[in-house]
Amino acid sequence: MAEDNAAAQEQQARFIIQKIYTKDISFETPNSPAIFREEWKPTLDLQLGTEHEKIDEENHEIVLVVTVTARVNDKVAFIAEVKQAGIFTLAGYSDDEMGPLIGSYCPNTVFPFAREVVADMVTKGGFPQLVLAPVNFDAVYKRKLDSMAQMREQSAGNPEQTH
Repeated sequence: MAEDNAAAQEQQARFIIQKIYTKDISFETPNSPAIFREEWKPTLDLQLGTEHEKIDEENHEIVLVVTVTARVNDKVAFIAEVKQAGIFTLAGYSDDEMGPLIGSYCPNTVFPFAREVVADMVTKGGFPQLVLAPVNFDAVYKRKLDSMAQMREQSAGNPEQTH
């Protein structure tokens, strides 16, 4: 009987990719054309973030925000930002399962599309090809959870003082 319940739960759980799309793109070269005369030895800063919106009971929009800033000799060569989104049907999962799906699995699903958009923008912007390395979204999600837990502990340990 317990096996039947577990099998029924597994059958009810659904993960469906409804749509993958680019929600927003931005590319800036604030120091062009002078930056093209510099020796190309950039330092890169990669920032990742996620946004989540529950569309209805089963459908969720997950947006991966990727921002890459390249600097040469302390001058900004380019800033490339893409908001790559997906609409996912996530049904039949427990609250404990939803966190990793929304915080790790879905961003991991849309990341290759974001990487392609960034590479295309950078090349069309006149710079050498940039291929972003794979990202361990499980580790990113765990760091976020750890950070949130630490903030909760700090706020619990430091009650607000009234004057």
